[in-house]
Amino acid sequence: MTVQPQDCILIIDFGSQVTQLIARRVREAGVYCEIAPFGSAEAALDRLRPKGVILSGGPASVTLEESPRTPQRVFEAGVPVLGICYGQQTMAAQLGGRVSPSDHREFGRAFVEVVEHSALFDGVWQVGEKHQVWMSHGDRVDTLPDGFRIIAHSEGAPYAATADEARRFYGVQFHPEVVHTPDGARLIANFVRHVCGLAGDWTMAGFRDAKIAEIREQVGKSRVICGLSGGVDSAVAAVLIHEAIGDQLTCVFVDHGLMRLGEAEQVVSLFREHYGIPLVHVEAERLFLDGLKGLTDPEAKRKFIGKTFIDVFDEEARRIGGADFLAQGTLYPDVIESVSFTGGPSVTIKSHHNVGGLPERMKMALVEPLRELFKDEVRELGRELGLPEAFVGRHPFPGPGLAIRIPGEVTKERCDILRKADAVYLEEIRKAGLYDAIWQAFAVLLPVRTVGVMGDGRTYDSVCALRAVTSVDGMTADIYPFDAAFLSAVATRIVNEVKGINRVVYDYTSKPPGTIEWE
Repeated sequence: MTVQPQDCILIIDFGSQVTQLIARRVREAGVYCEIAPFGSAEAALDRLRPKGVILSGGPASVTLEESPRTPQRVFEAGVPVLGICYGQQTMAAQLGGRVSPSDHREFGRAFVEVVEHSALFDGVWQVGEKHQVWMSHGDRVDTLPDGFRIIAHSEGAPYAATADEARRFYGVQFHPEVVHTPDGARLIANFVRHVCGLAGDWTMAGFRDAKIAEIREQVGKSRVICGLSGGVDSAVAAVLIHEAIGDQLTCVFVDHGLMRLGEAEQVVSLFREHYGIPLVHVEAERLFLDGLKGLTDPEAKRKFIGKTFIDVFDEEARRIGGADFLAQGTLYPDVIESVSFTGGPSVTIKSHHNVGGLPERMKMALVEPLRELFKDEVRELGRELGLPEAFVGRHPFPGPGLAIRIPGEVTKERCDILRKADAVYLEEIRKAGLYDAIWQAFAVLLPVRTVGVMGDGRTYDSVCALRAVTSVDGMTADIYPFDAAFLSAVATRIVNEVKGINRVVYDYTSKPPGTIEWE
């Protein structure tokens, strides 16, 4: 059973790709929250007993009979409710209003005018003001339920914000959770703290204590194997679990030969020497590279690595003996991109090797203490646990490693080339003092060869792409705007120092439409 603070917010997810951002904004306000798919919202209501409920957006149309609905109990629970976009529409329809397709759809920036005072706007917006928001809707509310009134409108949404102050029910057609609504975070904070009356005193220290209690309750006296990938996520998960159950934990580091330069040695040193955590180092480079031969499809590569990763754990669990639990560093963005977490129509973007449970033959249950966290929250938790800043501040690294930074077939030769290029790139970023300003930076070795000239000779070698992005939580990302002199210097070093590369390009694609990783 999950241990959570007494005061919390329940977010009911209707399939929006940005539902996780609502959770981010609530937590930034110092309030604990959890997300539940609309299909299991009633169970979450019973378990959490929230002090307020937020209804997310979603891709469905309330005008269709089969579209998802909010459990009626939510409106009978006596707690404040905030409906966002689809959430506003289904609340209006379920409480006696009407929703219809809009003849003036709004996608992108819009401006709302505040027409009445509301507790939702207290201290943020005043009557008569106009404010920028972000809209994304094809339907709109056109008849309000009894008790509701208009508190703001826009050109395309006459009911852009509505309120029933007596029941503390609020609806907004725009998306306050995204950065394109400049005051959106303040509005959400106002809802959870002012309207719902929560203190805003939830901290990462509190999360740490709650998770330690939860791990102890889940695991009891059993033994746990924790899979280390070399990244921040699995490291923080391991240290948190070790703090909870001590030497009941054994870490297994599967060295699949797809790590960055010198990374395997760093992982072994940190856990064996710094923390004294029991660690099994499995050198499995040949096993993984042999299995990757001939694979070019990114999903096939991910699935092979995921399956083989689990198989190695299975073998180690039998060898160690007595382990009932497998720990993983799964995060919220992993979940939302891997599977329809909502139980609704969210789109699967890509699979993640540490998401989706274990094969039935494997006699271990999962421990995933970071499943509710975003990447920056994991870093904060790592600092709370005392992990070295040099490790906590490292850029994200995918579980499948370099395999998804080498489009096409993966070979040891190509891994070695990419490792060297990546090391040069990161070294230059650190020298320029830019490492901490960048969310993630890495090199990609493309399955493309081009003609070049080195000295008096012709070359026909690979192309290296450089990627660097800024982000808050990995759900969206913008490219880092290096100046031309920096990129030129990096390209010169890579071409001169890394045999097998004769051309370097820079990836200028944001997320969306691209993903951060290339595969």
